[in-house]
Amino acid sequence: MSQDLANITMDGKGASISYGGGNLQEVSISPPAVVGGGSLDVTTHRNGNYRTKAPKKLKDLGEVSFTAIYDPSEYNTTGLGKVNVNQQITVTFPDTSTLVFYGFVDSFTPGELTPGELPTVEVTIVVTNQDGAGTTGGSETAPVYTSA
Repeated sequence: MSQDLANITMDGKGASISYGGGNLQEVSISPPAVVGGGSLDVTTHRNGNYRTKAPKKLKDLGEVSFTAIYDPSEYNTTGLGKVNVNQQITVTFPDTSTLVFYGFVDSFTPGELTPGELPTVEVTIVVTNQDGAGTTGGSETAPVYTSA
């Protein structure tokens, strides 16, 4: 079955990420990867010619990263105030479909301040797949993708 190219978003314009009431203006977003975690070696002495493998059962969403233009006041609000706070995060794709998951800001790294250029920040988010706070304060919560 071939893809209908007329239905594929060809431009990233309109993508956004939201969490915790911050006011960052995204320039680029790398949504999370879906990672299977590699394989399990299921080879035994009864194998004839080849090593055998099986997929693992659990999946992982990789990190999310984005670059944004920011107001220096966001250093306190989004940087100091949101790092290491597990919360619901929404990535909105250009076609308005969404991916909602739980995670926390792992790093808020302002770029070099240069005359004549807008201040930018690099943000990295770790996907936790659990609601609540801390290591025991939440339940496993799967990410939810909603099509446009």
